Amino acid sequence: MCQKNIFVFILLPIILLFSSCNRNNKMVSLQEQNLFTLEYGMFENELRMFNINTAGNIQAPICMEDGMFYIENSEAKKIMLFTSYGDLVQIIYNKDYNPTPSFVQKSSTTLLNETDNTEIITQKAIEYPFINFGAITADNNKKIYVVDYLPSERYKEEDNSFLRQVVLRFKADGTFIGYLGQEGPGGTPFPFIENIYTTQNNELVVVCRTASGFSVFWYTTDGFLKYKIPIEQTKLPKIKTEHNVDQYIFLSKIVPDYTEEKLYLKIDYQVSEQDESSRVQAGILLKQTSLYPLNVVTGVFEEPLIIPPYEDVETEGYTKTVHKLAYDFLGVTDSGWFFFTIGDATGYSVLLVQPNGQKILSRHLDINPEDTLYQSFSLSHDGIISALIVKKEEAKVCWWRTDSIIKSFLQ
Repeated sequence: MCQKNIFVFILLPIILLFSSCNRNNKMVSLQEQNLFTLEYGMFENELRMFNINTAGNIQAPICMEDGMFYIENSEAKKIMLFTSYGDLVQIIYNKDYNPTPSFVQKSSTTLLNETDNTEIITQKAIEYPFINFGAITADNNKKIYVVDYLPSERYKEEDNSFLRQVVLRFKADGTFIGYLGQEGPGGTPFPFIENIYTTQNNELVVVCRTASGFSVFWYTTDGFLKYKIPIEQTKLPKIKTEHNVDQYIFLSKIVPDYTEEKLYLKIDYQVSEQDESSRVQAGILLKQTSLYPLNVVTGVFEEPLIIPPYEDVETEGYTKTVHKLAYDFLGVTDSGWFFFTIGDATGYSVLLVQPNGQKILSRHLDINPEDTLYQSFSLSHDGIISALIVKKEEAKVCWWRTDSIIKSFLQ
């Protein structure tokens, strides 16, 4: 496979104008559907949480596609695959950190229908010596991709110690295929991997942070390098600002399109604020958030969307102060809708943006932050938001059927 190194050329974009959110209306809360709960413990269908009282140490990424939930448990060094009913279908685990799954010790590994005793699910357990988990994703063929570290004996200490992460590949039945490095199967380890994604064509996209910005690696279905796209911080597009006003550019997220060879770059632009009396810099303000499509084949930026900020309002007496904050970029659906989120006092505010930017919808996820220690979100390709929410007593898996909102506009 011929490797293509894409260098980014910037065209002056035409900013799309579109309707902004109506902030006079109360934000509509989405209906949460609780699917199943997970208890804490050592068993194969439980989460192990050594530091349940220290939220910052919890790492349990979740991925949902086609109604199947892939949940990492970093402390137990295992990956669990559940149905939407909470049935454990498969576990890939490090045997040094986990007991042998109970169903392996039985004569049968098949779950039966309680009504007619017919076979409905076959449980599988696969051993793999996981080291230190990162992101996880799955493609349409249920092939699993997970970020991990190479064993210390597999890399040389005198080499760049920052290059240790690889992407492990497993077949749908849990069989280990091998790992991907920068060049492809068995290649050089990656710099820090920000996230991994799969496309409609079951191609893998690896987004890495580097000292100068980002590097994106795009692979074929067989794992061979198709594109390498370096994106340097110094070459990002700028916006017009007032004279002598400092501009700060932050590339916070890169997400690939699901159907096209295209990347979306969420860029936050901040400017310095000056005290009018002293003419001294008084702070930094969010000026604009832009979502730039980047054509992977040509290396050219397309027209950006301007993403409206989240407005955090503080009221003290008769004084009202509005703080403009940038949303986080959650992802893009197969129909091209963009999802953005930001935490607030009662959960998460969600922004749904139509592909052409003509329609923007504000919604809310009601999650009590006072009893929530950790949450991990996943956006499926058809537009369903799923979450693993960890509390002191137990963890729960839920979703919000935002796909129905998208379908109502497509009809």
